[in-house]
Amino acid sequence: MSKTLVIAEAGVNHDGNLSTAKELIDVAADCGADLVKFQTFIAEDLVTMDAMTAKYQKDTENNSESQYQLLKKLELSQANHVELVAHSRARGIEFFSTAFDFNSIDFLAELGQKKFKVPSGEITNVPYLRHIASFGFPIIMSTGMANLDEIEIAIHTIEKAGTQRDMITLMHCTSAYPAPMKDLNLTAIVKMREIFRIPVGYSDHSIGIEASIAATALGATVIEKHFTLSKDRSGPDHRTSLEPHELKKMIEAIRNLDLALGDGTKALTDSERENVDVVRKSIVACCAINKGDIFTVANLTTKRPGTGLSPLLWDELIGSHATQNYDVNDLISR
Repeated sequence: MSKTLVIAEAGVNHDGNLSTAKELIDVAADCGADLVKFQTFIAEDLVTMDAMTAKYQKDTENNSESQYQLLKKLELSQANHVELVAHSRARGIEFFSTAFDFNSIDFLAELGQKKFKVPSGEITNVPYLRHIASFGFPIIMSTGMANLDEIEIAIHTIEKAGTQRDMITLMHCTSAYPAPMKDLNLTAIVKMREIFRIPVGYSDHSIGIEASIAATALGATVIEKHFTLSKDRSGPDHRTSLEPHELKKMIEAIRNLDLALGDGTKALTDSERENVDVVRKSIVACCAINKGDIFTVANLTTKRPGTGLSPLLWDELIGSHATQNYDVNDLISR
């Protein structure tokens, strides 16, 4: 049995407030997530001053605000990061963050982060991919908005820059906020695994928890889902995030699926064993049979319990001779 890696994506749902960020860590730990993930960026290095905001951001923020202005309010300082790493460690959950620029990549490495996340927006950013791959750490790469050729180019770029292919996990993703159910295309998880022959997870931007649970059933090795303290908060990602009770329910379902999926070997289980003799059948006499009589389809049948000869031996038994007398419903022996 393998355990699905669950990343509770706090993202920027701290709204630039350190105390809120610590509360998000507490929620992720209490809900049983493996990692709590934030976003690390320097607004000046990420966007131009007049870069437009996305529609979903405009829906929740001041329409006149630029993307730079929005992101600048959501930055976490380096000192904030140090505190959040310490708080995560104290709560027994791994701190993780996505870096969106070169300086942020370097800073997370200095903090001791031993794996990196490539967000969907950077999958075509060759200089970024080369830099993040130069550390040789495992990479989780989201593939929202990408086609198969772009994914292969990104993988090849990462390999050439120093990170082995078997250290890459792809994340199927639909980069819409929220992502409509009709656009999720979850079976792409299976197809990508077949094509690229590396693990594939799922970064879920849909409403609710159904898609993450379905992705787990399809073999996703990593599930990433945004969460918030409250959907009523004013930041750009809150409305499409899970509240704590929803996150807990999702993780519980994933852990149950981890157990239920098993290892794929079809065999008698311990819980089934006690029922074998009760529900399977044995070969029995359907009328009186005398010693020396020939067993036929007219004097034999199958009935419970399964403590006698298995019906698998039916063809071998038909035409042979009885070695003793049998009454109706007696189990046949050899």
